Formats: sequence, C-alpha cells, structure tokens
Amino acid sequence: MSLSDSDREIITTELDREPTRAEATLFENLWSEHCAYRSSRPLLGAFESEGEQVVVGPGDDAAVVALPDTETGEPSETYVTLGIESHNHPSYVDPYDGAATGIGGIVRDTLSMGAYPIALMDSLYFGGFDRDHTRYLLEGVVEGISDYGNAIGVPTVGGSLAFHPDYEGNPLVNVACVGLLSEERLVTAAAKRAGNKLVLVGNATGRDGLGGASFASEDLAEDAETEDRPAVQVGDPYTEKLLIEANETLIDEGLIESARDLGAAGLGGASSELVAKGGLGARIDLERVHQREPNMTAVEVLLAESQERMCYEVRPESVERVRAVADRFDLGCSVIGEVAEGNYVCEFDGETVVDVAPELLADGAPMNDLAYVEPADPERDLPEIDLQDAFEAVVSSPNTASKEWVYRQYDHEVGLRTAVKPGDDAAVLAIREGTDRPDGANRGPGTGLAISAGADPNWTAADPYEGARAIAVENATNLAAKGATPLAAVDCLNGANPEKPEVYGGFRAIVSGLADACSDLSVPVVGGNVSLYNDSATGPIPPTPTLAMVGARAGYDAPPTRLAGEGALLAVGDPVLAGDVAPELGGSELLARFGGSDRFPAPAEGAPAFVGALAEVAEDEGTLAVHDASHGGLAVTLAEMVGEAGARVDLSGGPALGRLFHERVGRAVIETTDPEGVHERVAGVAPVVEIGEATADGVLEIETDTGELTSSAAEIADLRDVLARELD
Repeated sequence: MSLSDSDREIITTELDREPTRAEATLFENLWSEHCAYRSSRPLLGAFESEGEQVVVGPGDDAAVVALPDTETGEPSETYVTLGIESHNHPSYVDPYDGAATGIGGIVRDTLSMGAYPIALMDSLYFGGFDRDHTRYLLEGVVEGISDYGNAIGVPTVGGSLAFHPDYEGNPLVNVACVGLLSEERLVTAAAKRAGNKLVLVGNATGRDGLGGASFASEDLAEDAETEDRPAVQVGDPYTEKLLIEANETLIDEGLIESARDLGAAGLGGASSELVAKGGLGARIDLERVHQREPNMTAVEVLLAESQERMCYEVRPESVERVRAVADRFDLGCSVIGEVAEGNYVCEFDGETVVDVAPELLADGAPMNDLAYVEPADPERDLPEIDLQDAFEAVVSSPNTASKEWVYRQYDHEVGLRTAVKPGDDAAVLAIREGTDRPDGANRGPGTGLAISAGADPNWTAADPYEGARAIAVENATNLAAKGATPLAAVDCLNGANPEKPEVYGGFRAIVSGLADACSDLSVPVVGGNVSLYNDSATGPIPPTPTLAMVGARAGYDAPPTRLAGEGALLAVGDPVLAGDVAPELGGSELLARFGGSDRFPAPAEGAPAFVGALAEVAEDEGTLAVHDASHGGLAVTLAEMVGEAGARVDLSGGPALGRLFHERVGRAVIETTDPEGVHERVAGVAPVVEIGEATADGVLEIETDTGELTSSAAEIADLRDVLARELD
C-alpha cells in the first residue's frame, strides 16, 4: 500500500511540508483500516460500553471489568481483563505462525494492563471441510495455537469452529484472552509524565512483520501465500513466557507507569499511541533499539512487527531496576527515549526522521463515508428431506460435530483454574477468594468466571441483523446454562471489502444487531477489534461478528450438559414446541446441508428475562443437566446430551423437521427432578414444555409426527467424530 492522494494532502497541510519517508510509512500504517477503523468507527458508537462493573472500557489494549463480590453482588476489587484480536490474513499466508502470533499478541495486550493471563479462547472459521486446502489451514492454525498457548502456560478453554464455503480464500482466526488482576495492579496505555523514560523490553527487533497493519487492510491477492509472507510475524513462545513473568515482577514492584505491547505498526504504533493517549509527546532515538539484524533502516525499526516486545513508561529512578529484571529473565532491554511535551519525534543516524503531532498519527485519520445496500430478506424455499437422512447429516456435520479433535491438542488445565472444560456450553474458571495470582494461597470458594465465544456464519449470511442478535443471545444463554449472569463482552467484527455497498450494508447490519442485543441483555461491550477487507479471489466472507462474553456466578460447580438418567426433560424457551409460532429454518445447518432458504428466526423479545431465569434454574438443587439449544437445533442438543444415560423424547404435534432442526436461540433443554420448580421460576418469562425423560440405557429415542428416530450413544458418537476420523 501507499498513502492515497487525499491522505497525503491532509498530512502535507497539517505538517506544512512533505512527510519524510519514515513519516509517510508510519501514517500509511497507523491510518490503515486495521489501525484507524476508518470504515467502522462511525458505527461503533452504537455499542453501550458503560456499567458499574466497567473499570476500563474501549480504547486501551484490553478492557477491565470488576468481578462482583460473592456476598453483596457489588463490584469488587478483583478485576478481569478482556481482549480479542483477529489474525486473519497472516493465518492464510502462514497458518502456523499467523495463528501463533495472534495468541502472542492478545496475551501481551493482557500484560499491558497489569494482568496475568489466565485463559484463551479461539474462534476459527474455514472454507468447506471437504477441501484439502481447508484441512491444511485448519491443521496449521490449530497447531500454531496449541504450540504457543501450551508453551506459555495459558490454557485454551473454549471457542468455536465453523466451516462455510465463503471462507475458502480467507479464513478467520479470532483469539480472545482473559486476565486477572487486583485494583492496585492496574496499568493503562496513557503516558503519565514528561521526563519519564520509554523502555523497550523483550525480543530484538528484526525485519519480520514489516507492513503488517497495511497488509491486513487490503484484500488477499491470489499470490498472497508467497508474496505477503514477509508481512507475517514469527513467534517465540518461550520468550513470551519469560516476558509474562518479567511483566509480573515489574507490576509487583510498581515499576511501570504505563505500557503498550508492540503489535500492529510495531514500535511506531505502540509508542505514538502511548503518548497520544496521555496528551504528551516523545523523543526517541531509533538506533538505541536492540536489533536482531544489521543495517536496519529507520522505517524498518519503526514498523517491524517482531513479536514478544513491550514498551514501558518508567520513572528515571526505576530504569536500572527494570533493566535488572529484564536481565534476570534473559530479555533484551533498551532505553529508547523519553516522554516529552510537544511532538512525537524520532531520530536516526543523527537526523530527525519523524516530527509530528502524536494525536495526528493516532487519531487524525479521516473517517470513510461509504455507500451501502440493506440486506434483502430471504424467500421461503424448503426442499423435501427424509427425517433419518436429516438427523444423520446434521449431527455428523463438521459444524455441529464434536470439536474434541481441536481442543484435545490444547492444554486447558494448566493453572488449575478450569472447573468446566472445553466441549461444554461455556468454560468456567475458578477465581478463588483473596488471590490475584495463579499461586495464591487461598483455595476457598470464590467466583466462577464463565466464558463463551463464537459466531455462526450461517445465521448472519441468512440475516445479518437478526443473526448478530442471535449470536449475542446464544452466548448469554451459554453462560446462563452454567448458572452465570452475563457481565461484559468484547467483539471481533469481521467483514469483507467495505467499499462494496452490499458488503457494507451487511456489516452495518451486524453492528446494529449485536449492539441492540447486548443493550437489551444489559451486557456492556467493553472493547473489541474490527477486521475488514476479508476478500479474496474466491469472494467475500460472510459478515462474522465473533462475540466473547464473560459471566460470573457464586462458586464454580456448574451443571453438566450430559444427562444423569434420573429426571424429566423440559424444553425451556421454545415457542415452536409450545405451539406459539411456526418453525423457521433460515440459517439452519439443515438447509446448509440440503439447500433451500427461509427466514431466520429472530430471538424472542423476552430473551434477557429468559437468560436470568435460566441462570437461576441452573443453580437449583433439582437441576441435573442443562444444555443450550441452538446450532443444529434440538436434534444436535439431544445428541450431545446422550452418553451413558439416554433420553426418551416426544416431539409430535407439529412438523418434525421444523421442531427438530430450527435454530431459534434463547432456549435450553433441562433435566430436572423438580419440573414444577422450573415451571415456577420460568412462568411468565418463557414457555416450558415437558418433552420426555432421561433414561439409563444410553439410547436416544425421538417420537415425531413422521416416525421415530432411535440411535444409541455409540452410534451418535460415531456420527459426531467426523473431525477426528478425517484428520487423524
């Protein structure tokens, strides 16, 4: 990329001169779509980001939220950080390093807030599973996440995996991280005082990742896998682990005034944004940066995106102690300059190569005013489908099948916090009272932190607005199924080329849908990421609003998804079974397998009340199992609940395909020994229909108007094991 004529004109006018080569390249990256959100920022004001639990909202490296006190419910002094990032283009060019460095970057965003990383989530989107190239990308991405996350000792506890043909030329790799800290350890990315030193700690700077921000702001070319390889960073998880522990020591000793990790646009991006947020400037000598390669130019030092590096603001009297800590952990350390009044100034080889107002760099990019076309409503066109064929096809679809092949490669128990493991509706982490470190002494009852993340491209391809609303409700339902009340969320808004009116119309719709649903749920969206220009020679991706949501509950003993075999089965929140509405199959896995179209079923207006009621039901003594019903409909929900225990279910009284396979969100199946208690808790909030009973024989029997489906747990397990069967 290069500066557009209009951008160059603005910059030249502001500087009253032509920019230097270093300045032009810095503007090119910091004013790119990836960094400046030029097409999306005008839309992001739709999100509500405030709440009594929100400590740091959008705009920093990560958001910070206070956990509720287990006794009073009021915000406590124990905080969690939330952050989410995309590494889409790099993961297509180099799936292993692209995904691995995505993990490294989101972990450093967590470190820069003063937090210790305690959990990772990955939401992955690929082309058709039947394609060799998809499997190559999937295997490389999973290996990259696994190797990096396992090496740094941060558990990957959840996420999502989806396949859709429109990701063939542009997969999405969205990664989220949760960190833990106490009030007194909080650090932000706003420089505090002129005269403080800027210290670079971590790996040496090389030429890898040059132009990564601008590379992420344009469509992928057909030859991207070869031509764009230099724009992909190379990760070193063992140095990252040392950086995590060094950062912990620096925070413990109160040596850091502000911090920013070096990600997009490298040192130039991190240092200029740090001082701009504090209303200050900087004086930097680029030759002081410790370098891995000889004869690097000013542009290379400024813009290289070499990994495992942090920029700290440090008081002058603390510099030697910071250097000693870096030496202890065998990390490079350079005092590269200082915070100052006035402009952001960089010198190299005795010359001033950058001298600009930091706010112009960080916030001066003009926003785009783009044309858009509203998405059209789909027509109803349903094929004839045999019930048995439908059940087998949907349950064995890679989208709804078991994801154990993926998460068994991750160490999801390191840190000893994972109370509910991957494969459930949501992961639950144990946040023990009185500790903000993994080695804290207090192991008593505390707060359970539930985490859910993902999106469904079938939903948003069918209806971007309602599909995005459904993603928010479904993630909230996942938390409630574990007895947790939603606390906050971060989003990763993935779209194609916004200069195409149809694409931008769909992107606007997912922003509106996600914002409206989170507002209805009273869940503040406290941060996020935008990734546009996800186009390739095969076409645009579906609009994909990944949401990572956290919730809290007292304690961390949550009901499982697997049946106990001892209770009645209730479908809660399903208006189709209650006879209130006709089933709509738009966006369903059934139609993805067999073709056809229909309206996407909008979430019920009472979804917020349903989520609260479900969280209460999940805590009841009589509740034996809870599972949200969404992807793949009741067919997949029931199939996933069967194990050693089975179920006898009656879904007669309406169209079998509609009842089994519609994907309206905001519903759950509950096994309970107290059906009346569930009715009482949910009365007036959502319909409750008794659909059968759990059994001890490990067989799923479903009665419908068009016949009976019968499958043993072994047969279902074989259907659902498609990833492992095809990839091992």
